Amino acid sequence: MRVFLTGATGFIGARIARDLLDAGHQVLGLTRSDAGARALAEAGAEAHRGDLEDLDSLRSGAARADAVIHTAFDHDFAHFAANCEKDRRVIEAIGGVLAGSDRPLLITSGIGMGTPGLGQRATENVFDPQHGNPRVASELAGAALSAAGVNVIVVRLPQVHDTVKQGLITPAVDLARTKGISAYVGDGLNQWSAAHVSDVATLYRLALERGEPGARYHAVTEEGVPVRAIAEAIGTGLNVPVVSLSPEAVAEHFGWLAIFAGVDMRASSVWTRERLGWEPTGPGLLADLDGMDYRAAPAE
Repeated sequence: MRVFLTGATGFIGARIARDLLDAGHQVLGLTRSDAGARALAEAGAEAHRGDLEDLDSLRSGAARADAVIHTAFDHDFAHFAANCEKDRRVIEAIGGVLAGSDRPLLITSGIGMGTPGLGQRATENVFDPQHGNPRVASELAGAALSAAGVNVIVVRLPQVHDTVKQGLITPAVDLARTKGISAYVGDGLNQWSAAHVSDVATLYRLALERGEPGARYHAVTEEGVPVRAIAEAIGTGLNVPVVSLSPEAVAEHFGWLAIFAGVDMRASSVWTRERLGWEPTGPGLLADLDGMDYRAAPAE
């Protein structure tokens, strides 16, 4: 298939591009820079110039493809709600091009959208349209398109990691480096699900090749890693104290990360593995944190 891939030069998207190309697919990768275009060409993909603000560029890319995988997202968390609304507009624009065909549109969401209740692990068969996380806008847009007959497939992400980046944990590392302590909330027994970036890339490809219209898949290797263990790994890597914070101190210490710090974000991928034949092989989150070079500059 000829796949239009947004975020094609990003942390996850670049791995997806490589996996698609290795499997014999063609990749049309969205990029807004000459450097990105060169990177795509060197990888064996074709560059398509544009960005998330230029909806016409997204429509033209989708029109040239047999399928679309949308992974690009503006990760400026200072404007998180606005960026989630931007993602809604992007999904609507791309979906409009694919309407009337069976060409699949894979969109990206977070595993929290599948949480059935406080403290329960997320599952693929659950979607809470009233979820308080603004990222719900992405799945709402996808659901509306699906109801209109567009072949929409959702991939939900946990903390995606290697030894350089680890989702929300990357800014937590930067925060610990800046403040001189690695912190967790209360007893730190809330858990975050995780998956290695190489396994996540493979899941996107399998969802493209084998996915069912309207399905939601969880790119989860580890159902839950205790946040205290994550904080301890960071503390060891940075050689800083590991401390427990009271709920009252969380906002001041964590800033925008406070809304996630004490939350349980466990998730199951049992159904996903059964339906797609997905067999993750990458290292675990704590292994990657142990293998990280903490002397390096913070990842961008």
